[in-house]
Amino acid sequence: MDLQISVFLLFVLFTAGHSLSCYECMGLTGSCSDQKLKTCPSGSSMCMSLTTVAQAGGTTAKAKVKDCAADCASGSINLGIGKNSLACCNTDQCNVQDAPDPSNVPNGKTCYSCDEKSCLNILSCSGTEDRCLKATASFGGQSMAVKGCISKSLCGSGIPVSDVQSISCCEGNLCNGAKSVTQSFLFLCCSLLSFILLH
Repeated sequence: MDLQISVFLLFVLFTAGHSLSCYECMGLTGSCSDQKLKTCPSGSSMCMSLTTVAQAGGTTAKAKVKDCAADCASGSINLGIGKNSLACCNTDQCNVQDAPDPSNVPNGKTCYSCDEKSCLNILSCSGTEDRCLKATASFGGQSMAVKGCISKSLCGSGIPVSDVQSISCCEGNLCNGAKSVTQSFLFLCCSLLSFILLH
């Protein structure tokens, strides 16, 4: 009996002080070659890796981000102007590999997306994006719609974009509504940048 108690106490001592360690980087030029190892703060139980490909005015930019996360799910989001691929794991240094580039292979699913003019754009979903996303966001005191494609795995975990409320996911093609809303293209770009910077 004493041996069992001693083994249990040793186990508690060795595991109680353990903090998760993850790689960290902010590769705004598309590379995480300068990643560094960090000890995650209390409350972070996962490591994440994010790859974002944004398109604006015929220009394409890629960014890669790695960090600790309190909660995280693997999957992808496509808002039309940009795609995000998120990979999450829960063991030490498990985010050493970059998240894969977002898929460009259409999967047959279609959803509405928004640009600076309307929310009537039809977007072809790719890869694991099997749901449509609809959300309301606030930027500069103005309320706007955000729409696009999303993986089911990300629907329940919330979207890590600041100032976004009323997030909902649905299954049917074009199920996220065709209501035309005047959009701010700047807002969509800022939301995408927030997604990158807040992880």
